[in-house]
Amino acid sequence: MKPPSEPARKVIPIAPIAADASSQGEIVSLYEAQKKIYPRSISGVFARWRWAMVFLTQIVFYGLPWFEWGQRQMVLFDLGARRFYIFGLVLYPQDFIYLTGLLIISALSLFLFTAVAGRLWCGFACPQTVYTEMFMWIEHKIEGDRSARLRLDKGPWTAEKVGKKALKQLVWIAVALWTGFTFVGYFVPIRELGRELLAFTGSWQIFWVLFYGFATYGNAGYMREQVCKYMCPYARFQSAMFDKDTLIVSYDPERGEPRGPRRKGIDYRAQGLGDCIDCSLCVQVCPVGIDIRNGLQYECIGCGLCVDACNTVMDKMQYPRGLIRYSTQNGVAGRWSQSQMLRRVLRPRVLVYTAVLAALCLVMLASLVTRTPLKVDVVRDRAALSRIVAGGKLENIYRLQIMNATEGLQRYRITARGLTALEVASDAEVDIGPAESRWVAVRLQIPYGSAPPGSHAVQFDVQALGAAAHVTEKSVFLVPR
Repeated sequence: MKPPSEPARKVIPIAPIAADASSQGEIVSLYEAQKKIYPRSISGVFARWRWAMVFLTQIVFYGLPWFEWGQRQMVLFDLGARRFYIFGLVLYPQDFIYLTGLLIISALSLFLFTAVAGRLWCGFACPQTVYTEMFMWIEHKIEGDRSARLRLDKGPWTAEKVGKKALKQLVWIAVALWTGFTFVGYFVPIRELGRELLAFTGSWQIFWVLFYGFATYGNAGYMREQVCKYMCPYARFQSAMFDKDTLIVSYDPERGEPRGPRRKGIDYRAQGLGDCIDCSLCVQVCPVGIDIRNGLQYECIGCGLCVDACNTVMDKMQYPRGLIRYSTQNGVAGRWSQSQMLRRVLRPRVLVYTAVLAALCLVMLASLVTRTPLKVDVVRDRAALSRIVAGGKLENIYRLQIMNATEGLQRYRITARGLTALEVASDAEVDIGPAESRWVAVRLQIPYGSAPPGSHAVQFDVQALGAAAHVTEKSVFLVPR
């Protein structure tokens, strides 16, 4: 029983939502259906920049695997042989530090560009943006402009509709498969890959071509802005890199509000209207379907197409451009000039990012220039740790992995030091082919009794004959008790 001072709690039964809905003959959905976005085509400065980046990135992506450097593919990440070929460089797993440096430089570049001008990467160079632009261009050419696509999708299934939809799907699939083929061609020599696919051999290669082709087809053809909104983590943590001095696509509410339609040539100021004529063209051209007039939103990818659309309308109405423009929050609030905003863009945060990024790039470049095109790993032969051989000598056996990181045949001389009368009893010189990695058995001997029992430090010196490449690796020589 409850104490008298505590009032009894009244329990109200709540019927399940589904049951209540069904009793009323209605269906309650907990999720809003996603509406398809039909972006409108627009021309302008930012639209031209976007297409310039599409051409630049795709010329590099589709063309690079077909160029050769000597007798090999110019850029090839050969995972089977564990070698990366990048122009004249041959990198091995031991060069992982360069991949780490590249990732750090990429991250700092992203921080720098975001702090300066927001999501430039997303709006102009991200693969999702680039391929979505390509697939939408194909859709526009086959199905027509925005209004034509709307009519086609809402209309009945006629022969014309089936033909256009089928043709669009075929072109999309062709582009997606060629994209998957090209991507796999960075990991398998692309000419060899082409022969295998034509002969229907190489099941794993076929799988990965289809996998990446399907990913391109789905992401660029159907998911589109959903990837940017819900799958890409950059949209979520970008606010941590923005501040009020970051250049972003901005709408000027003081100039544009109150918005409303009007006839050209009238004194709209006398009617209490702003410059925005509420044509919604900025919304129609947006690839993610947002209204920039509602302020900065995490979905905005900074493509600037709404700027082009608004400037087009301002020109027709004979109003000044810049109602929607690249600006900063402080710049819009303070009515700053372009020079004032640009001076504030170069703030301490940006300067620190720039200095650190420049230093890392210089260190990375210097390391690549001074890099020794020779790698050596030393492994003791555990099957024969130490033994006495003919001539009364004590012998240890080692296995040296010598990696030739050049494009030509190299002869290397192997020497050892660290103990009195230490000598190499096996072949002291070895030939390693171009970009070849080879295990070499090396026998080191000392006169028996010349060293006390225990472990003694020794060093292997591997010198390229006729070249400056030289590597020293440490190991130990075991003398039994």
